[in-house]
Amino acid sequence: MKKMKKFVIIALSLVLVVSLVTSCAKTTPTAKKPTLGLVLSTLTNPFFVTLLDGAQEEAKTSGVTLIAMDSQNDSAKEASNIEDLISRKVDAILVNPTDADAVVPSIKKANDANIPVITIDRAANGGVVVSHIASDNVAGGKMAAEFLGKALNGKGKVVELQGIAGTSAARDRGTGFDTTMAKEFPDIQIIARQTADFDRAKGLSVFENILTAQPMIDGVFAQNDEMVLGAIQAAEAAKRTGITFVGYDAVDDAITAIKGGKLAATVQQQPAVMGKLGVETAVNALNGQTVDKFIPVPLNLVTKENTP
Repeated sequence: MKKMKKFVIIALSLVLVVSLVTSCAKTTPTAKKPTLGLVLSTLTNPFFVTLLDGAQEEAKTSGVTLIAMDSQNDSAKEASNIEDLISRKVDAILVNPTDADAVVPSIKKANDANIPVITIDRAANGGVVVSHIASDNVAGGKMAAEFLGKALNGKGKVVELQGIAGTSAARDRGTGFDTTMAKEFPDIQIIARQTADFDRAKGLSVFENILTAQPMIDGVFAQNDEMVLGAIQAAEAAKRTGITFVGYDAVDDAITAIKGGKLAATVQQQPAVMGKLGVETAVNALNGQTVDKFIPVPLNLVTKENTP
């Protein structure tokens, strides 16, 4: 009889334990891991490939899903990518705009869907953006002008290769460079400003035409490394020497060119850090934390003396 009573007590205890575990499982659901969309202007530029790498690494660390999309430098493609992410009901969208104005309607659609938006490297001219993560491109343009102006001893003729018209990066780098040149180096003349769309092949072809038109060129500032590397190639093919080249981004090929004596300097951004901060900021915002409206990423000037 005692054995039977003991068995009943054990059985009832087991039922109670199972009941409690089941109850806890029902009242404590597994937290859903967020899904983030990352829309990049292009993945043909090594800078944005590195940015994506940084974002993917942080997504893996944070345990979130990251959907990356390539806009191929096309505003219409970018709009389609963002609409796709909205229809998928992602939790947040990170975008590197192809154009500061063209991206605004897409950001507003995300706003209407209550999906937070973060811009990276390039800003948007409208819509509600939770945070903008970028280098101070005006300061970067100033940094390039100061280096080139001093390298030319304050005199000479300079060419400026500009990025994609309408992007905040092209506008701000140009503002920093042009303002500093005019103010600090009045004896340096900017003899040509032409757009080469942040593209190496276009940098080559545009600079080929400038070389034909301009018999004397002392320096070149290109608003990214891809364009300056194309310009260097054009100068070598034309056997034009004595030109001081300055770029922007510090991609691997630019560092190699500096070490080889072909490129004098480049303004170093940190795209992997931008990608990492983008994911980190999105996760923090989704968790209800207050995030800064602007998160700056430091710049450095890379020359032969301090190449990594």
